[in-house]
Amino acid sequence: MITIEVNSLPIAEVMRDISIAFTTTFSESCGEYFLDIPDHIGTGNIRGINFDGGMGIVQYDCLFHEDVEFQFTVNEVHPLKFLYCLEGTLRHRFENSEQIHKIVQYQEAIVASDLLNGHILHFSADTQTVINSLEITRKIFQQKIECDLVTMDDTLQNLFNDIEAKKTFYHDGFYSLKLADLFREMQSFDGKDFLRKLFLEGKAYQMLTRQILEYEDDLGDLSNRSILRRTEVVQIEKAAKLIKHRISDLYTIDWIALEVGLNANKLQEGFQDLYGVTVNRFIQKVRLDLIKDFILNTDLNMSEIANRVGLSSKSYLSKIFKAEYETTPSEYRKHYIDSLLKKRATEK
Repeated sequence: MITIEVNSLPIAEVMRDISIAFTTTFSESCGEYFLDIPDHIGTGNIRGINFDGGMGIVQYDCLFHEDVEFQFTVNEVHPLKFLYCLEGTLRHRFENSEQIHKIVQYQEAIVASDLLNGHILHFSADTQTVINSLEITRKIFQQKIECDLVTMDDTLQNLFNDIEAKKTFYHDGFYSLKLADLFREMQSFDGKDFLRKLFLEGKAYQMLTRQILEYEDDLGDLSNRSILRRTEVVQIEKAAKLIKHRISDLYTIDWIALEVGLNANKLQEGFQDLYGVTVNRFIQKVRLDLIKDFILNTDLNMSEIANRVGLSSKSYLSKIFKAEYETTPSEYRKHYIDSLLKKRATEK
């Protein structure tokens, strides 16, 4: 195992310590520091940047040939860290503890060490690991925001106000689709210098905002949580398939949510995020697509079609079809048949 001792802050000195341990160099552009992993150790890179106001971001995108452990043990109060595992697995522990926190893909962790104790981050060999670390120096951050944190949950208020690091704190969960989108935007942005720094600073504040909302959502009862997590996308996709396969005999939205293991709030948010519509609108679109298919490709009458798509009557079928396409189902079928006959006549 390779052990990297990082005995300094801020990010410029952190990169210096890592580069010395890796026997390589690092570069800097407009306050952002960048280090390529040397071939004899692995592949990938580490980059980091600090902003005014005590916030910073460190990004690890690495595949090491052997286990690597970063020991952040500077003799100062350490930053509050928000760790996000985009790929692979990260193991974290506090400097003064043997307890290991395993942070897997799509998982987030809020970590704060006590007193002058640091953090140990362990990367496993031969595993592509991508980690975003949002780091906040609480004393400077408080001076920057210049306002009380009274709207926060009490636990978070105490965490941000603990500028002398009197207590440890650990919380983990799974990050949301909105945070996943932020990470994707950060990875794909190719702006340089000042533009990149401005972009990343904006994303850092968005990350913090989303994280606070998600932490407070985690505290709620399971049945009332509304923020969809990245790991729950599969359940939303399962709900979409269920709707398509059971369109003729669907029950309520609560029933669909129960079938896929979510509450109704998360189901609604998931459909908005993934498909841009409510669950009811998604169901209606599935029905309308099926109605068109039956009209154009079968001889079924309107009552039969209504039964096939789970509607109570042909009059209701006609009502929703006309609202969508500004014509009745019968007129739509007639127009299609007339067009088909004309096309065949011209081909003779």
